[in-house]
Amino acid sequence: MKEPRLSRGPRERKGQLSPDADRLMVSALGLTHSGSRLEDRYWEDQLNTRIGRLLDSGHAQSLLDALERLQQTDLEAYGALLEAIEETTETTLIEHDGEPMQCILVCAPLVLWTRFAIPSGPLDAQRSAALAQHWREHVLARGAKFVMAPYLYSIDQLPGDFGEVRKQVRKLAQSALSGTAIKLDAKVFPDTAEMLADNRFLLGVVAVPQGGAVFRWQQIESKDHATRVTCLEQWIEHVRPVLEPMLAGCGFECLLPDAYHMNLRESDRRVRPYALQAAVHFLTHLLKTDAHRIHAAIAAFGAQQPEEVRVGFYTSDDPEVVLQGVVWPLFGPEVMSEDPSTIDVIKDLLKAVGVTECRVWPNVTEPEYCEDCGAPLFPNGIGDVVHTELPADVEPPATHFH
Repeated sequence: MKEPRLSRGPRERKGQLSPDADRLMVSALGLTHSGSRLEDRYWEDQLNTRIGRLLDSGHAQSLLDALERLQQTDLEAYGALLEAIEETTETTLIEHDGEPMQCILVCAPLVLWTRFAIPSGPLDAQRSAALAQHWREHVLARGAKFVMAPYLYSIDQLPGDFGEVRKQVRKLAQSALSGTAIKLDAKVFPDTAEMLADNRFLLGVVAVPQGGAVFRWQQIESKDHATRVTCLEQWIEHVRPVLEPMLAGCGFECLLPDAYHMNLRESDRRVRPYALQAAVHFLTHLLKTDAHRIHAAIAAFGAQQPEEVRVGFYTSDDPEVVLQGVVWPLFGPEVMSEDPSTIDVIKDLLKAVGVTECRVWPNVTEPEYCEDCGAPLFPNGIGDVVHTELPADVEPPATHFH
């Protein structure tokens, strides 16, 4: 079962569920309490059929309503429904030359950190071709058809909802099967929010005969079978030199290419420590001070249970003003109000970079956001949640690396 990642945005409370949302909940609960693989497949078929129909007819709201209700009442069933939705949106079956081909949306995440702007945007033809070739040689099953979008995506530029993901899969799958290049209009992509630590993504679709292996580590009978670890090592060795010239001024980590939704979660998990470190590094350079002069306020936020931890950074000179903030999303077992381990991990990470003064708020509170810009508010040193604000007499840092 995939770990549920809880939403970080503000939510509206729903009343009566639609019949479709209600049936989705019943099927998800049935799958959760199933006593056999045979029954599992029955509930999975029920879910996949209904989810596909709702997405194709433009009625995705029922999916969101069912997820929200299960998030409040049964996290295990929430995870089962989320897994079914993700499978239906990121995969498709297309007949090609009389043979059914299963296609899956895949992504290769990068976790980056810097004091400058993190690049995103179109990839030139030579770099794009080199990256696609490394997918084929070091990650994908032999003989798999593959196409990669010639673009380095930020999270803001990925498909915005389940319906958009499904459309993207079908579009890229046709290119993978026909061997045609993907044409993108970079002008339609939204601007990317500037972050000190963030993720970037290479996106593509793999097509294989129905029932065939997608990744190299699945081909256990092949002479060139490789484990996930080996594939990752080879991917890092060959891909870093291709990407480094366009990521000047950034530190970055390459994650193993894999299924789209799973890797979104994994990249979100892996960026968290770098976000803390980058925030402290940024403030020490901006304020020309040592890390021990930077203090942190740590608080858990959630509607009914912890969904994320927010860290606000301030100085002892003015504990009311939060200079920088970091959101630490929670996953799976971390979503436990009585579990102190996440707070301890955050405190240990901060201590390792020199921040020794940490105030922890004891209670879980409803997430708050700025009414003007929608940005999350962060805890300060006196018990309030406020917008981040740099001192007026501090010169803004350069956003581009030169």
